[in-house]
Amino acid sequence: MAFIKLHQPCPECGSSDAVCINEDNSGWCFSCQTRIADYNNIKTEPVIQFSKYKNNIVIDTDSSFNALTDRGISLETAKKYGVKSTLDFKSNVIKHLYPYYNNTEITGYKVRDADKTFIWQGSPQDSLLFGEQLFQSGGKYVTIVEGECDAMAAYEMLGSKWPVVSLKNGAGGAEKDIKSSLEFLEKFETVVINFDSDKPGQEAAQRAAMLLSPGKAKIMKMPEDFKDANDLLKSNTPDEYVNCWWASKVYTPSGIVNVSDMEEEYFNREEQESVPYPWGGLNDKLYGLRMGELVTLTGGTGLGKSSITRELEYWLLKNTQDNVGIIALEEKKTRTVDALVSIEANTKLYIKQIREEYPQEKWREHYKTLFKGVAENRLWIYSHLGQHDVEEIFSKLRYLIIGCDCKWIIVDHLHMLVSSLAITDERRAIDNIMTRLRSLVEETGCGMILVSHLKKIEGNRGHEDGAEVNISHMRGSQSIGQLSDCVISLTRNPRAEDQIIANTTKIDVLKSRYTGDVGVASHLLYDKDSGRLSEIDITFINSDDGVPF
Repeated sequence: MAFIKLHQPCPECGSSDAVCINEDNSGWCFSCQTRIADYNNIKTEPVIQFSKYKNNIVIDTDSSFNALTDRGISLETAKKYGVKSTLDFKSNVIKHLYPYYNNTEITGYKVRDADKTFIWQGSPQDSLLFGEQLFQSGGKYVTIVEGECDAMAAYEMLGSKWPVVSLKNGAGGAEKDIKSSLEFLEKFETVVINFDSDKPGQEAAQRAAMLLSPGKAKIMKMPEDFKDANDLLKSNTPDEYVNCWWASKVYTPSGIVNVSDMEEEYFNREEQESVPYPWGGLNDKLYGLRMGELVTLTGGTGLGKSSITRELEYWLLKNTQDNVGIIALEEKKTRTVDALVSIEANTKLYIKQIREEYPQEKWREHYKTLFKGVAENRLWIYSHLGQHDVEEIFSKLRYLIIGCDCKWIIVDHLHMLVSSLAITDERRAIDNIMTRLRSLVEETGCGMILVSHLKKIEGNRGHEDGAEVNISHMRGSQSIGQLSDCVISLTRNPRAEDQIIANTTKIDVLKSRYTGDVGVASHLLYDKDSGRLSEIDITFINSDDGVPF
């Protein structure tokens, strides 16, 4: 019998050219020594083969889009999620390839064999949740499930109407995966968490819900005898899934207790450690900085709020092991880094003329000492690029705290945030911002330092001339003082004839919810050569300007 076709692919061993076809359409594979009875009426996709492409990501080149009949998933849904598969000669699905993206670029594939073993081809390190790239615009609902097939199954059962995404590595990686995609999830009004009904899945669902904004997460309970969404799809009971989905309950953390039952907890509490301020006078008044508190720093224009803020940022980086996040809305990221490197160098490298004369090697060494040494991978800065949309900024704040694990956040300053709100009434705008900042601190437990401006006061002398600061002088709304745990004011008279007074900032505590101790706390002398602040002991009144110190 003569061969009528040569070098055809083999459905058995995957060879791309080892089969010869006879006149009666039977075939013979010279590679695996297999006879194929009717070659034209079988699927000829070979066993999956891989080849390399850019960035050393290994991707499939021979698989195709098929209905995932082994999981009950349609061809349309497989195409929607970009999932290809490989079939054997009997049209049985033997492998799935789930694509993972970073923005619009594929970073690799997660390959699932028929025996449910998984192999990564490429890197999952910087990839999004499975399916996340399809639903970037946000919306009303998004559902998170544990696995890729569950995502596709849930999407089908919900009528292909609502977005569904899945974790990269199941319940064990839930918190890490959700943190990395927190900004995406926060775009939706409601996040339905539909993890497996087993104990690990339900525990992971509780932890995942806590990472989202209060009231946003709903936890879905599966019907009895069903573990996951794909089980329901395969059982041909999509209505049950939809009913359970709509019946999902808003996650509410536990916390209401009978005080009579909390004796052991009360006497064995976890104490919140304080981080000392750089200056002894403030520590005497406040007993340091604490996470879970909102500290507002205020003073007149040009009186050193930025200098003191930078000293606090540097102090936290040098004296804790915590991550620090900075949102500085009036300066570029390089200016923020310049200021911190200047403190490390004890010279004003943020000034171009000084920087140009400073030895390049020493300048680079100061940067390395700080950001490649004691504070390596611990400082995160929001590069705002001149855009101050308030929702975007709060999204970045949440990401800094949860995604970047920043324990300390510095926001400079409040009134730049207020200006981004479409509210003409400044008091209402400030109330709105302060309430959200207070809620964020309470929810996440971070320590926040907020810079705020003062309003103009009546009389011949303003705050820029050394006038005393009262908590009622805070610009725009009393909520600034009311919602802050601590308010610290700065007073200085830069026009004083005495140069020590002209360069000395008086630090007053206007409010301390923790200690209740208010009044003069410290005096900080500004060194014009180094740009640094040092605490001094000064107890006199300058008769020329009448400013008490």
